[in-house]
Amino acid sequence: MDDRHLHTHGLLLRPFEDTDAAAFAAAVRESAEGMRRWMPWSSVDYRDDQALQWFQACREGWEAGTAYEYGVFDPATGAFLGGAGLNAIRRDHRFCNLGYWVRQAGQGQGVATRVVQALAAHAFGPLQLQRVEIVVAVGNLASERVAVKAGALHECVARNRLVIDDVAAPAHVFSLVP
Repeated sequence: MDDRHLHTHGLLLRPFEDTDAAAFAAAVRESAEGMRRWMPWSSVDYRDDQALQWFQACREGWEAGTAYEYGVFDPATGAFLGGAGLNAIRRDHRFCNLGYWVRQAGQGQGVATRVVQALAAHAFGPLQLQRVEIVVAVGNLASERVAVKAGALHECVARNRLVIDDVAAPAHVFSLVP
């Protein structure tokens, strides 16, 4: 088994493979209406070639040690459930960002919470980080709930913390520590 595969509570997290492009693109299209406000890259006409470009960027981040992006799958069926990653890794200060999204058909089943817990354990274990931040745009109630359910501490609302569609936006900053 590849040591880059994470197994947790009925989920498989693994690096994207080019053969995942069609499933990834279909999940984005299915979920775009609900995601677009928070993730402007999503669209109802998202294409396989866009997924392949993202996968290449993921491989480059992995090789540089600056980001570990994963596809989230049902290990029993192989169904694609979403994406998540540890990114913006700052080894000098031993912290990173944790981001996640779950396709519309998989929402409300605890997938994102389990993903956050698995990635935090990976960050604090093999990656030897000391802090994981989850930054959530103000108003993204579903992602706020996930952060809280996963045990993250709400630290503040940071002004102009995110840029969404070229507009500065405030965001909640949550943290997890070992």
